[in-house]
Amino acid sequence: MKNNRVLLKRYVSMVLGVFIISIGIALFKESHLGNDPISALNMRIAEIFGIPYGFQNLLCNILFFLIQFIFGRKYIGAGTFVNGILLGYIVSFFYAILLRNFGPAEEHGLIIQIVWAAVAVVVTSLGVSLYQTADLGIAPYDYLSLGLRDKTKKHYFACRMFTDGICALGTFLTGGLVGIGTLISAFGLGPVVHFFDTHVSEKLIGYTPEGEKEEEARDALKG
Repeated sequence: MKNNRVLLKRYVSMVLGVFIISIGIALFKESHLGNDPISALNMRIAEIFGIPYGFQNLLCNILFFLIQFIFGRKYIGAGTFVNGILLGYIVSFFYAILLRNFGPAEEHGLIIQIVWAAVAVVVTSLGVSLYQTADLGIAPYDYLSLGLRDKTKKHYFACRMFTDGICALGTFLTGGLVGIGTLISAFGLGPVVHFFDTHVSEKLIGYTPEGEKEEEARDALKG
């Protein structure tokens, strides 16, 4: 019974995490100081081809999912599909609300833009923490760095820097916005995510991926 409650909490937290991450990305976009590298690239590609961002994000995730399906099936779960299919559309929905109610942040000066970006850091980090702690599958783009780590045996941080760097470079070369928000998303969210892991997500869900592995190891020993 306890395991069922924890599993339900994990699913709720995963879905909630995707929604909160989407709000965070919309806040970064509202700041006009740059988004996380993959979102920035998808936004730019959507602008170039004149298609909705949500649809472009879905197309991109389908491509990445094919790679994940071939090389990293163990990382596929419900969270893979919820994130891969819905995130872009949720971002567009919340950004439209922000734009309608507050207008472009750059019209109000750099201080206001920084405030939006700071709020975006907190919101996005909370969403990432809930999503990752739920441990119900890796988003297709996030798999790329994990898969690269598995294949090359390099440190995860280096692999993540490589995939994010490629996306940031692609955004820059196609005339998209690469700014302080991009750098914060790529390198600065980690400590804030860790804070939410420890003080919010793990306590709220009552579960950690590491704890699950330890319990499985104990059960194996008993068996």
